[in-house]
Amino acid sequence: MSGTMQDEPLFEVRDLRVAFGKHGNFHEAVRGISLSVNPGEVLGIVGESGSGKSVGMLAAIGLQSGNARVSGSVRFRGRELIGLPNSELRKLRGSRIAMIFQDPLSSLNPVMTVGNQLSEAILLHNKDLSKKAAMRRAEDLLALVAIPQPDRRLQQYPHEFSGGMRQRVMIAMAVANDPDLLIADEPTTALDVTVQAQIMEVLAELQERLKLGLILITHDLGVLAGHADRVAVVYSGQVIEQAGVDDLFARPNHPYTRGLIASIPNMAEEKERLFSIEGTPPALGQFPRGCAFNPRCVEAQDICRQLAPPIHRLGDHTAACHFAAGTVEDTR
Repeated sequence: MSGTMQDEPLFEVRDLRVAFGKHGNFHEAVRGISLSVNPGEVLGIVGESGSGKSVGMLAAIGLQSGNARVSGSVRFRGRELIGLPNSELRKLRGSRIAMIFQDPLSSLNPVMTVGNQLSEAILLHNKDLSKKAAMRRAEDLLALVAIPQPDRRLQQYPHEFSGGMRQRVMIAMAVANDPDLLIADEPTTALDVTVQAQIMEVLAELQERLKLGLILITHDLGVLAGHADRVAVVYSGQVIEQAGVDDLFARPNHPYTRGLIASIPNMAEEKERLFSIEGTPPALGQFPRGCAFNPRCVEAQDICRQLAPPIHRLGDHTAACHFAAGTVEDTR
């Protein structure tokens, strides 16, 4: 976690919209997301399942499903990605931009050894490299992510690895070609708590060592507390709050963010019942009038049910709430 600031972001998303449907009947799942990450910075994106956080980042790098409509602007090192031919996007993915997916078992080929899969990823973007050199690189990568006996493990198949070790393989594959940007989509979801901590430690060490820009997508704010530089909170396809991680935890400006923080278990307190936010997020195409969070918000007023909230800015802290502190920056 470094928080290196640059004049130009490494990766910048502006008013990204992703809609799904057919026969002219489309509904937006991502509704104008804007965010950026700088070189060497860790940006956390947090939100409930179905909030649009993963769909948005997949669409940003051209991995949306065939029935999706994508609009807005996505720039990587100043280069616009929206509208870029698939052949050009494929050159970027796996080389300059890499992604770690939620489920390593379904992401790995069950009938290929781990060594062959790693070397294939290396050779795809390094045509002049020999197969032998690629296998040596694959062995080095397994060692880099702290997999013991990497020379032996190269010859094994995914089912011979534990869940945590498979995720380490996915991390090794993601950094195989020295990317500038790594997007980790819920990388610890299917793992137990102890292994989650180990995987996050591996990611943090690699990010620091390789000076990666890292986007860490999760539904758990607690995961971001010790690993992110900045956090974007997503609800119903919109970024409703962004701030530095310390500022967000100290001064959450949106009721939804306050609810997420309150729901993190505190081992120092004795409680019979953990806090939870009442209700469920709106279904696709059924967003309420006004603020999308208003049906679940204990602080909602009449204006919240009538008008979409403007974005308020207080320094580097923004929040889309009628009652947030700061000056109005964007009326959406």
